[in-house]
Amino acid sequence: MSDLASDTAMVLAAGLGKRMRPLTASQPKPMVRVGGKPLIDHALDRLVAAGVARAVVNVHYLAGALEAHLRERKAPAITISDERAQLLETGGGMVKALPHLPDPFFSLNADNIWLDGPRNAFHDLSLMWDAERMDALLLLVPHARAMNFSGPGDFHMDALGRLSRRKPGRIAPFIYTGIQLVSHRLMRDAPEGPFSTNVLWNRAIEEGRLFGTSFTGQWFEVGTPEAIAPTEEALRRG
Repeated sequence: MSDLASDTAMVLAAGLGKRMRPLTASQPKPMVRVGGKPLIDHALDRLVAAGVARAVVNVHYLAGALEAHLRERKAPAITISDERAQLLETGGGMVKALPHLPDPFFSLNADNIWLDGPRNAFHDLSLMWDAERMDALLLLVPHARAMNFSGPGDFHMDALGRLSRRKPGRIAPFIYTGIQLVSHRLMRDAPEGPFSTNVLWNRAIEEGRLFGTSFTGQWFEVGTPEAIAPTEEALRRG
């Protein structure tokens, strides 16, 4: 019996990758290689290692190249959510894929790279998950564990794990890693078309139903070409 809260993850892979130019001029960002393999394979390999059996991957920019690459993989079992007609952003992408996603489901960005701590990221989320209290549970990392990251942070977290937003002009102690566990309740009455998951998170914050847990490993921001070399060096050190 798995101790994971879900056997399925949504992998957000449809973005244009503008910050990663010129490397994304001729390939989608999830295909940019770091440490000898495409970014999306880092994410999918972590899903397999954790025991997550299925992945729903959304595609838009240079979708054919990404689909061809994914067909070569044996695991996890992959379902494509096709956004060629319209890029739907993070929230809209999840709404479109919802028929393929159980309740709850993991969600992660296709460009995520991390080194697990004592437990892997998906078990960390599963251990804290409480469907009665939570619409979403975000994996957060303190600044000291966020490599290549220089921003002011995203969230404050109270003693129960409940989240609030960073105040303007202030620094918040926790950064969102791009990994979360999501209830279908978060997606209710969602807007149509493209929108950010932030819209749904804001409602969950108001209702006291957006939670976080602090990641015990290291997380790497790999948003620009300049971040690749230091990330590769850290991965070599392990």
